[in-house]
Order: sequence, then structure tokens, then C-alpha cells
Amino acid sequence: MPLNKQYWEDRYKNNSTGWDLGIISTPIKEYVNQLENKNSKILIPGAGNAHEATYLVKNGFKNIFILDIALSPLKFAKQRSKLPEEHLIQQDFFDHKGSYDLIIEQTFFCALEPRFRESYVKKIHMLLRDQGCLIGVLFNFENNLSSPPFGGSINEYLNLFEPYFEIVTMEPCNNSVIERQGKEIFIKLKKKK
Repeated sequence: MPLNKQYWEDRYKNNSTGWDLGIISTPIKEYVNQLENKNSKILIPGAGNAHEATYLVKNGFKNIFILDIALSPLKFAKQRSKLPEEHLIQQDFFDHKGSYDLIIEQTFFCALEPRFRESYVKKIHMLLRDQGCLIGVLFNFENNLSSPPFGGSINEYLNLFEPYFEIVTMEPCNNSVIERQGKEIFIKLKKKK
């Protein structure tokens, strides 16, 4: 089955969302906790239920945009995050246009078929302003090519991202939730000109 809008809509409607922790993941939460500029323009692509957006709003951030191809999670995110309607974008990530200071990656990269990874990297680079950063977590386990989540390794990620980003941090997470311990890599990547 193609990983299209209907596929993801069905996953949400059937509550088949094993990747959803129900809260913001610890590595992203701890990164957000040290951010000082509450006016940063932030994008969360493939946001799903957008627990990160809810946490950001509760912590004084207002300029947050969440994007998902499926409508169901955006409806849920709207109720929880209280973001304005224009900050909720139902769209294919690769069609999105905008300019952001920070993009938060949480289970979106691993949901894309691996053949789209290079396109993802280029699109993230395009969406970030100068000196903008991509932060978040990538999965650190052998790639399962049959269905998402798709894994990968630090070496693979370095090869993908280094042409476009300064690698500030790319290392195994030491603060993952129990069920993800040893399976996550925290990234902070700064856009190269």
C-alpha cells in the first residue's frame, strides 16, 4: 500500500499510531527547555498529534506551525495546542513553502519511504532561514524496508545531511523514554549557505 494521504488518515482513524508517545519526547523537551527566543518561527512537519506544539505553546512559544498530510491528527492537535487555524497546515511536506528559524523532527523522517530521504534533506534546507536549525530525533536501528518506521544509522544520516548542514550534534540519545532507549539519535543541524 502506498504511504499516501489515505494511508496516514486510516492509521489515525484506526488508532494505529504506535510511534505516538502521547507526550513530547524527552530529548526534544529538554532541547526546548533551553530555548530562549520565544518568537522563533517553528515548523513541525509530519506533526501527527503534535505533542511538541502543545508543549511549546504551554511554554510561551506562539509562532509554531504544524504540518501533516492527514486531517485527523491536525484536528486533535488544534484542540490540544490551541494554535490559530492558519498555523495548522494540511499539505504534503514536499509542496510546502515557508521560511523557518527552527524545524523539529519527531518520527516524520522515519515515516517517509527511504527513497525520499535525500529530497527531505533538500526540502528542510530550503525551508530554513540562514543559520536555521533542524533538531529532533532519528531512529537508530536497522532499516526495515517493509513499512514505517524506517530506521537508519549515524553513518547513513551523516552522508545525507553533511552536504547541506553543519553537524552540531548527531549522537545516540541518553534521555530517551524506556521503550526507545538505544533506538534514537538526537540531531541538531545548522543550515549551510
